[in-house]
Amino acid sequence: MVVKRIVPGPGQESVWDYPRPPRLEPVHQSIRVVFAGVVIASSKHCYRVLETSHPPVYYIPPEDVRRDLLVKEGGQSFCEFKGTAAYWSITVGKRQACMAAWCYPSPTGPFAPIRDYFAFYAGRVDACFVDDERVQPQPGDFYGGWITSNLTGPIKGDPGSGNW
Repeated sequence: MVVKRIVPGPGQESVWDYPRPPRLEPVHQSIRVVFAGVVIASSKHCYRVLETSHPPVYYIPPEDVRRDLLVKEGGQSFCEFKGTAAYWSITVGKRQACMAAWCYPSPTGPFAPIRDYFAFYAGRVDACFVDDERVQPQPGDFYGGWITSNLTGPIKGDPGSGNW
């Protein structure tokens, strides 16, 4: 299957210009995660991981996350680039978002700066923001990228994109 890259306009980024293997870069925008009316995470000292065909995944420092609302789960997954991820659920009152966040307790060398930083699935919480823009979740149940209005695709996760 040939994927036709959408040409970005002024001020836009194409997810097809992101590298593989992925790249880690600091972000100084305001990143915020909200669940059950509570700000779960908020920071201007984050990182984002950029990988071909994916929207960025934002990683928030642990000191800027409401760790008291997170419960570590038993599941894990392996990324050939970042290492083994641990998963967390969020509980606020009677509401729970299962497996809504993940982190890398022992990431590989290039990703060492995001050790214990948290990433959140935008589709499993009530809202995620980059500055004041509410993001859209990356399609599919596995990927955790955040889609903002400055991105062009197509984006991995849509039906038929499994072999990209």
